[in-house]
Amino acid sequence: MEELNRLTAHELIEKTRNKEALSEEISASLYKRINEIDSKVKAYVRLGNTKEPAYPRTREPRGVPVTIKDNICTEGYNTECCSKILKGFIPPYDATVIKNIREAGHSYLGQKANMDEFAFGSSTENSFFGPTHNPWNLDCVPGGSSGGCAAAVASDEAIWALGSDTGGSIRQPASFCGIVGLKPTYGRVSRYGLIAFASSLDQIGPLTKDVRDSAFLMNIISGYDPDDSTSVNTPVPDYTKALVSDVKGLKIGIPKEYFVEGLGLEVKAAVEEAIDKLKKLGASFKEISLTHTEYAVPVYYIIATAEASSNLARFDGVQYGFRAKVDNLMDMYKKTRGQGFGQEAKRRIILGTFALSHGYYDAYYLRALKVRTLIKQDFDAVFKDFDCVITPTSPTPAFRIGEKMTDPLRMYLSDIYTISANLAGIPAISVPCGFTKKGLPVGLQIMAKHFDEEKLFRVAYSYEQNTEWHKMKTKL
Repeated sequence: MEELNRLTAHELIEKTRNKEALSEEISASLYKRINEIDSKVKAYVRLGNTKEPAYPRTREPRGVPVTIKDNICTEGYNTECCSKILKGFIPPYDATVIKNIREAGHSYLGQKANMDEFAFGSSTENSFFGPTHNPWNLDCVPGGSSGGCAAAVASDEAIWALGSDTGGSIRQPASFCGIVGLKPTYGRVSRYGLIAFASSLDQIGPLTKDVRDSAFLMNIISGYDPDDSTSVNTPVPDYTKALVSDVKGLKIGIPKEYFVEGLGLEVKAAVEEAIDKLKKLGASFKEISLTHTEYAVPVYYIIATAEASSNLARFDGVQYGFRAKVDNLMDMYKKTRGQGFGQEAKRRIILGTFALSHGYYDAYYLRALKVRTLIKQDFDAVFKDFDCVITPTSPTPAFRIGEKMTDPLRMYLSDIYTISANLAGIPAISVPCGFTKKGLPVGLQIMAKHFDEEKLFRVAYSYEQNTEWHKMKTKL
């Protein structure tokens, strides 16, 4: 059998239309690959089994299977956010994006990918199920929090995947694993059924092998949803029509704040080479300034932890998942949360609760909201004169497992280039743009104004079609 798992989704869609491949054969090829290598990569925390008699009919192989991050609700199938406190939780409904996938003729087959617990992390080391490994170097992290999805796609254990991005959790692992990762405009894709980390920042988005697959998946999942109060009722274009290899006349800004101390030399070289390539293709570049960039990380970790503290208050052993076995009600609350949450989750709950507490709300949370507005205004001003902004996705390539676990501040800085897009609510995409001497991928980040994903796809596709990075495969 042809190794169908190595193909892109659009190639497989074409094959199924031409009756050159069956959905069952695609699924079989994926499961074969998973059985061969996932004991090394550990991208998945659970898999559906289509051979079980009780397997729901809606989960039978259809179209091209989509791998799902473990914080997106799937009716009748465990969704646990890779946390002990949600152990055994089975949602009674599908997230809107899951409904959209099924209505488009595809399935998810019960596949759930590993992640940092409740999406708290940049390395997928904060999972109750243990870390995922980077398929380019098994000693390194795949990034996070959507590291399981990114590793699965990069190692051909998945065709395409849906993750969530709160401060870079799609783009950073996409960069570390050498694939394409898109964070849509806030409100473009329904958040209904996404178990929230930080409600004003989270977005569901695609992780794919190439830009065309990203556009295909965005066509499926985008659109207004009355079940989601943050969903925006604005027309959705056909993103595949933006896939033209032409950047002539486009004006692109290069923010000087992103090319400073802390940016790895090999990452900087790869990004500068990508900029030169786009210049040769006809785009014009100019240095710009996003003045409030230096405040993005502290602002993010005040707002995100405050919202996390609020969102995670519901997990107390009464309604969901794990419950500590004690006789006293107050002890049950304390021990359930103490034993159920991992170290990073507790850290963020404590930070967020402190920021929202009496006497500190104005000094921290309210001030962070004001600076967030200034960050958004920086981007609004730039996009009056420029079509896109280009930066590195991450200041470094993938780091070694365990390297930053004892230093949370160093870990938080892994997202320094991706956080601003979430604070501003704008769309951003990461595409492969090179490799280090040690064979680790480097990502190029492209950002555009609100609801202008078409511009992202145009620039990303143009770059991709004139380079070979997206065709590179791991040796696993």
